[in-house]
Amino acid sequence: MEILKKELDQCSAVIFDLDGTLIDSMGMWHEIDVEYLMRFGIEAPEDLQKELEGLMYTEVAQYFKDRFHISDSISVIGDTWIQMAGEKYRKSIPLKPGVREFLADVKARNHKTAIASSNHLQLIEDILKIHGIYDYIDAITTCDDVGRGKPDPEVYTVTAGKLGIDPSSCLVFEDIPAGIQAGKAAGMRVIAVADTYSEHMREEKVRLADGYIADFRELL
Repeated sequence: MEILKKELDQCSAVIFDLDGTLIDSMGMWHEIDVEYLMRFGIEAPEDLQKELEGLMYTEVAQYFKDRFHISDSISVIGDTWIQMAGEKYRKSIPLKPGVREFLADVKARNHKTAIASSNHLQLIEDILKIHGIYDYIDAITTCDDVGRGKPDPEVYTVTAGKLGIDPSSCLVFEDIPAGIQAGKAAGMRVIAVADTYSEHMREEKVRLADGYIADFRELL
């Protein structure tokens, strides 16, 4: 753990994924996929979440439209998910343990902070405000902003540019392999964060990342 704290001491910026990293929401997105497909009388296939890993928000909508022959437009599919997710975010999705305290600690070190996520910008801003951590974040970049999903590194390189920090001085926190690969490909150090949803990927996450934490309280 002292090695991980040293990583934090030596970096100039900390960049976070959102779902599964800062908030305990990956299971929620599976619920939304199941509920959405049920509206069309379709049962969600077992491989669905693996297929969606790292895709941009609009890519996921296109995937649903193509694979399940959804008649709605991409924008209508996306708007429906925003409504469904917004209700769940407001009512039942918590921060991961230690997140608020860790963000306060990072800002006390005068590090820059950012979100680099595959989620929709409106939902990212909403959940940060709901939990009172919006003001801890200096920049937000979505995969749709850059036109590429993870494991492509561009969402991270663009985020570093927004912060004015060299990628080699950025520390990333991610919960899934595609995100870890994106951060590493951007030339950043990456810490994997445990998440119930990706527990079956733990060995792969440990192998790909520069460190692994059960939750952010370990770094306080």
